[in-house]
Amino acid sequence: MELIQPENWATPQRICVILAHPDDPEFFCGASIARWVEYGHKVVYYLLTCGDKGTKDQRMSGRELCKLRQQEQKQAAKLLGVDEVYFLQYPDGYLVPDLELRKAVTRVIRQVKPDVLVTCDPQNLFIGEDRINHPDHRAAGQVVIDATFPAARDHLYFPELLSEEKLEPHLVKELWVSLPAQPNIEIDVTDYWDRKIQAILQHKSQIANPTELIERMKKRVVEGSTLEHPRYVEFFRRVQFQT
Repeated sequence: MELIQPENWATPQRICVILAHPDDPEFFCGASIARWVEYGHKVVYYLLTCGDKGTKDQRMSGRELCKLRQQEQKQAAKLLGVDEVYFLQYPDGYLVPDLELRKAVTRVIRQVKPDVLVTCDPQNLFIGEDRINHPDHRAAGQVVIDATFPAARDHLYFPELLSEEKLEPHLVKELWVSLPAQPNIEIDVTDYWDRKIQAILQHKSQIANPTELIERMKKRVVEGSTLEHPRYVEFFRRVQFQT
């Protein structure tokens, strides 16, 4: 496992985070996002849904929840230094990595033209011993990977994006897959862990017990940590494309 600090980017990078739901960026890689912003990189979020089904409150409508979760996401992103947050407004829980969604994500990539694209791992079906990964997470990761290569790169994929919308093909330099089944890089985010927690706490509609969440997050130390000097990392699968 390679430990890098910093990521050896010689110039400021434009980083686009494409995930399924509000709170995914913060939970999956919020500390890395805070770190990247502090190092002078530009980070923008595109979320495929507004999380309009994530509640146990039967009095809450999907429309109300969507509005609430978008507000929470913007507040959380701002704590990490991210001002640009966009929602593609696909229905929560129903994401499928089909051609329609692949085209939509390809459009985003060609519009934003990121140097670095961040998503999550579609290979993760199980999380630990007691949870199943949300199907939207897997769908989001799959469609972003498929849109990154080869659809965003080659003009003959979704040719109407070029002919009608004037969106030129774009080759992403790097793909960073969060929560990876097979990580090949880790980022020391100890200095940003508390900020990650504070950003997660902005998603009040999703947190039943903030105290328990803080305790759980504080326990995610890596080997070699001590009570006086805890150490935290975030893992990724990093793909650096040849140009």
